[in-house]
Amino acid sequence: PIYGMWDGQRYDYRRKAPKEPVTVVSGLPTLFPDNPTRGFIADRGFLVFDGQANLTQMFLQHMTRSAQESCGRCTPCRVGTQRLRDLLHAYAYDEAPAAVLDEIALLAQQVTETSLCGMGQSCAKALWQALTAFRDEFRPLTVAQCAQTPGYFGYTTAPCIEVCPSKVDVPKYIDGVKGGKFDYALGVVLEKYSMAASCGRVCVRFCEDACRRNAVDGAVGIRMLKRYAADTALSGGKSLKIPLPEVQRKERVAVIGAGPAGITCAYKLLLEGFQVDIYDAQKSAGGMASVGIPSYRLPKDVLKAETEILIRHLGGRFFFDKALGRDFTLDDLTAQGYQAVFLGYGASQGTLLGVKNEDPTLEGYASGVDFLLKVHKYVEYGLPFEVTGDVVVVGGGNVAMDCVRSAKRMGARSVHLVYRRTVEDMPAEREEVVACGQEGIHFHCLSNPSSLVIKEGRVVGVELLTMRQTELDARGRRSVEPVPGTEQVMPCDLVIAAIGQQVDGAVLRPEDGVTLDKWHCITVNPDTLETSRPGVFAGGDCVLGPLTLVNALDHGDRAAASICEYLLTGGVTIKPEARVQQMLATNKLLLKEPVEIAPIPRDRAHVPELPAESRVRHFKEVDGCLSKEAAYEEAKRCLRCYRVYSLSTARPLAHAAAAQ
Repeated sequence: PIYGMWDGQRYDYRRKAPKEPVTVVSGLPTLFPDNPTRGFIADRGFLVFDGQANLTQMFLQHMTRSAQESCGRCTPCRVGTQRLRDLLHAYAYDEAPAAVLDEIALLAQQVTETSLCGMGQSCAKALWQALTAFRDEFRPLTVAQCAQTPGYFGYTTAPCIEVCPSKVDVPKYIDGVKGGKFDYALGVVLEKYSMAASCGRVCVRFCEDACRRNAVDGAVGIRMLKRYAADTALSGGKSLKIPLPEVQRKERVAVIGAGPAGITCAYKLLLEGFQVDIYDAQKSAGGMASVGIPSYRLPKDVLKAETEILIRHLGGRFFFDKALGRDFTLDDLTAQGYQAVFLGYGASQGTLLGVKNEDPTLEGYASGVDFLLKVHKYVEYGLPFEVTGDVVVVGGGNVAMDCVRSAKRMGARSVHLVYRRTVEDMPAEREEVVACGQEGIHFHCLSNPSSLVIKEGRVVGVELLTMRQTELDARGRRSVEPVPGTEQVMPCDLVIAAIGQQVDGAVLRPEDGVTLDKWHCITVNPDTLETSRPGVFAGGDCVLGPLTLVNALDHGDRAAASICEYLLTGGVTIKPEARVQQMLATNKLLLKEPVEIAPIPRDRAHVPELPAESRVRHFKEVDGCLSKEAAYEEAKRCLRCYRVYSLSTARPLAHAAAAQ
């Protein structure tokens, strides 16, 4: 930078350039190609890269944005940000003397030190620092500067928003819960995806990991508040209040896969007025959310309301029991007149254990995905399926937890979980691990299968080796290795391989013109989700490999935006907000935040749940919903950690008006 303040350190190269290049925040000067960044303002300081930048104008734009973001609940932020905006405007247009800068500096300090939420505490901090260290750079606008249209892009976010793949505005919907505006709270989520109640039950909660309240008394129960808002807004048999699109477009889009990614893509495109048809190999919508997540975690009526019923309401059409590569090809879709295609067919094949005597066709052997599919068909459609005797599940992720808990409910005599590492190393959610212990699942950690025991064509046992921990690996986890001579056989009637899923490589043909990687995942432009075939986009597990529900929701949302732009303009561009998000992530600006917090300690709410002794007899939902009082108290724990980032550029940005 030419000059600035960052994390309390002053940079000043106005008269003499540094001997070596100085990088404070990487990627900023060239963030927008062909439109250089002149200045950057954040909660941690400000940086100026162009001597022609007017610091007064930069902070006027920043405080205008900050005043718009104020929730209005405390006077310092509500009144202070507006007053700072007005004073800066008066000074910028030579309607106030230079002495007004003293008032601005004092007011910026007061807003920073007395506001109640994170947004108010951070939005004026850089202004206060700038007036302390670089007051001589605050000048009224020249005649030429007044005549120019300033380039500006403002981006408001929070730690919980940035780690969420879907970038849902978490503090905003929590504000809705706090104010008793449940339709409003639900509407915030619906701006990104339709599966609010589903995500409020099974999301892996990256947002809670990033919650700054973790440093005090535990993360805000963000997921439980999302569920509360959705369940309350939809209670009494009400359906999602999604108005039909005002514009009906002629362009047709085919969506392959009715899972979270496909449903979200279809939902967003339908809202834009496009004609959307969804093809799926199963007999109902939901994908792995329907098949792979048991009803005791995600009731299927909830899922159906947010997928199949909603899509039909918006005018979408389903074609079930239709699989790409089996019943039709991409060329067939083109011949039928579809102008764009979204591929979201997931990763539905199980992964083999890689042990001696393993054969997926053996009686008494199943992959985790296949087992959960049979359970789903039994619970939802009453198709015959019986689980008896002793069951061994190999794995430590959420699919493995779903398998052991489902096997228990299906009537297994005993259920054993085999995992090669320790309980602490399990990638499954802690709540799932605890629930398994409550429901009588036997854990066998630091154990790994080496062979299946076969008798008369069926599995009757699994040979296990004891594992021991070694040194830490590159990811900070301890590696494990087998202990020679520790083989022992665990008798069983069913062994379930739940160590992962993979993409079916037979779905696409070489002549389809869609590039795949060595794992059969579709290769896409990571910013636009375009594949190597024009007009074909892809997202979800068939691109990422088996990841989370919210990752799939994000891909569906982003793909819909790209498809919409492609159909209306013939091309796809990278949005300014996406570039800012990448810059924030690269520099870990929100993860390394030095701001101290000292909120009043408040205990985290607890979700009511069915007692363990009764819930293992059925597939009824285990977790309940918060009460109104508990939800309100939990919402009050949110610190509203918004941060406003302002970028001044040489010229106005495309898409900036819409983004702001």
